[in-house]
Amino acid sequence: MILALDGSSLDGPAYLDTVRLARHAPAWLDDTVSAWSTYGLALFALLMAVGWWRARRESAGASLTALAVPFAVLAAFGVDTVLKLLVREDRPCRSLRVAVLETCPAPGDWSFPSNHAAIAAAAAVALFFVSRRLGAVAAVAAVAMAVSRVWVGAHYPHDVLAGIAVGALTALLVMRVLRRHAASLAGRLTATRLRPLLATP
Repeated sequence: MILALDGSSLDGPAYLDTVRLARHAPAWLDDTVSAWSTYGLALFALLMAVGWWRARRESAGASLTALAVPFAVLAAFGVDTVLKLLVREDRPCRSLRVAVLETCPAPGDWSFPSNHAAIAAAAAVALFFVSRRLGAVAAVAAVAMAVSRVWVGAHYPHDVLAGIAVGALTALLVMRVLRRHAASLAGRLTATRLRPLLATP
């Protein structure tokens, strides 16, 4: 079922207020938010690598949990992409014909839910299973990513809220399932060529 949602009826005014605020903000702020919106996901990849490196010093089970974080993120991205194809909400910059900081995506690049928000939220939730400190840093970064996507005009507020929900719930499910079997699975994998990924020599 294809919904062809018109998101402007949900929170179009809030979106317009945000992009107008962005147009009148200092250039350095807009440049910073735009850079974060475009390249900020790299920080989550870095946090995943740090989490795995530290987990190798703890146990094979901890390492396996850290290695599962990218897979939880990929699962969230997959769920989010399917929802995009089902809902098919046009980008707000296209529906409302408003000038925004980022180039408006081409038709067919659907808006709901936000992939960036889903990926960021999934990484944050999954990282909490590895390290509370890394998870907290990622959570703050995920909120910043969600806000930035509205600020640059790429999404309605409800798009990023839905993306956060999709990413967080998917990652929570994946990581909880893995945690139940982490110890036994890690024990099997340490007897294979994957041992260097799971523990320090």
